[in-house]
Amino acid sequence: MVDATPGLLTTLNTGSYANTGGTGERVLIDYKDAIIDYKVADLPVMQFFADPMSTDTGGNIDITFGKPSMKLEQLEEGTTPQYQHTKLRSERVAVKEWGIAIGVTRRMIEDSRFNEVEMALNEARRAVDRHMTQHVTNVIFGIGDATLQTGILDTTYKDITEQTGGAYLAATSDESNLSDFSKAENGAFLGAKATLTGTASRLDDYANQGVAILSGAASYNACTSTGLNSFTLTDVASSISRMSKHGYNGTHLFINPAQYENMLKMADFASVFTTANAVTAADGGNVMPTAAGSGPFGQMLSTGGLVGQLYGLNVVVNAWVPSGRFGVFDLSVKPMAYVERRPLTVEEANPGFGIIGSYMSMRYGLKVVRPEAGQIVISP
Repeated sequence: MVDATPGLLTTLNTGSYANTGGTGERVLIDYKDAIIDYKVADLPVMQFFADPMSTDTGGNIDITFGKPSMKLEQLEEGTTPQYQHTKLRSERVAVKEWGIAIGVTRRMIEDSRFNEVEMALNEARRAVDRHMTQHVTNVIFGIGDATLQTGILDTTYKDITEQTGGAYLAATSDESNLSDFSKAENGAFLGAKATLTGTASRLDDYANQGVAILSGAASYNACTSTGLNSFTLTDVASSISRMSKHGYNGTHLFINPAQYENMLKMADFASVFTTANAVTAADGGNVMPTAAGSGPFGQMLSTGGLVGQLYGLNVVVNAWVPSGRFGVFDLSVKPMAYVERRPLTVEEANPGFGIIGSYMSMRYGLKVVRPEAGQIVISP
């Protein structure tokens, strides 16, 4: 038998049963002889995406990056060249405090067969992990969230939107907005219509590419096929190509389970790798290999399992990847800065009235600081 006791009310007198009078969160005090744990979706986002830094000051932190700035001049006899100086780009990271209060009553401790304090602290730590994973994935994939203040601020926090054939929504995709700290304080990858000049410019000149090519290789693009979680090899190849124009080489492909299913469906049919069904260069698509063994799914077709790589990209399948989006990244460099003012700390609280409490908090800020190192493909 499982007994439920009335749980704690928040300071606002709200809880799961607030609509019936605010009786608070219910607490189970017994479940046979053991607690059956729930499944945790793990994605080590900090190891994948973040370059950790620490600071001894609070508030906003500025990180400075060098930009290509000087060039040689031809000199005539008796002349001197013009003086040149270095150009810099500054990224401001907003450091904020996040916390969680944990409350356990004496009655819970007395009546439960389990260590209620330990259970509460363990769950709080998992809540911290979920929070960090959600925060990072929202920033990386451009998802709008008012609580985390991610995405792009356009009256409300909205998803960063895609370009389709050169058309885009300026408010939620233009580089001038994505580079504006007041609208996208967590940053974003490269937006539409980026330029090499201007105080807000995040675009760097690279080799012989030129501004037209580099600006055209923006980071948020529409998937070429329809459907919420559509996935095509053409979009993967195009993402690799756009990233390479900025000097970055794709190392990882992040997809969600639904996109993984669509990828496996491609591999279910060896006929797509035959000459009759190959897309020719004249069609503007990718030329598919004529032999199944030489295709990107060659080993997958022969073994029936995921080999872990596609076009040289390490494939990561995870439920944290947002629906309708997948990403190609160069993780040999970290696209995001993680600035930690204070790590996760636990402080004992004594709220009284029979409640034993702890307070967990941390101060950190994160932001995309290498905007060319990622490509996000969005289902239209």
